[in-house]
Amino acid sequence: MASKGQKFNKYNEEIICKVLKELQTGKSSLQISRERNIPAKTIRTWKLKRILHPEMYPNQGQKRGRLKESNLTKEDWKERYEILKKYQTFLKAQREKK
Repeated sequence: MASKGQKFNKYNEEIICKVLKELQTGKSSLQISRERNIPAKTIRTWKLKRILHPEMYPNQGQKRGRLKESNLTKEDWKERYEILKKYQTFLKAQREKK
């Protein structure tokens, strides 16, 4: 449990990827933690999250989230419009059932 006023270190994606690559080469998490001054428990957590469950982290090192409005093409806008139209008809049908 964290104690009051405790500061937590944040590591960027580059460092995490480098450490995970070193783990795949055969180094232990204890060796890497001593070399890079990162707690071994933190490295083991990264390993569990990223290596053992890659389906949970499909976009390693990539930006996450939906596309920005400026990056959307005309086809994307049409697709969004069609989805909204279908949703409106679905809601209308649900209201008529009640």
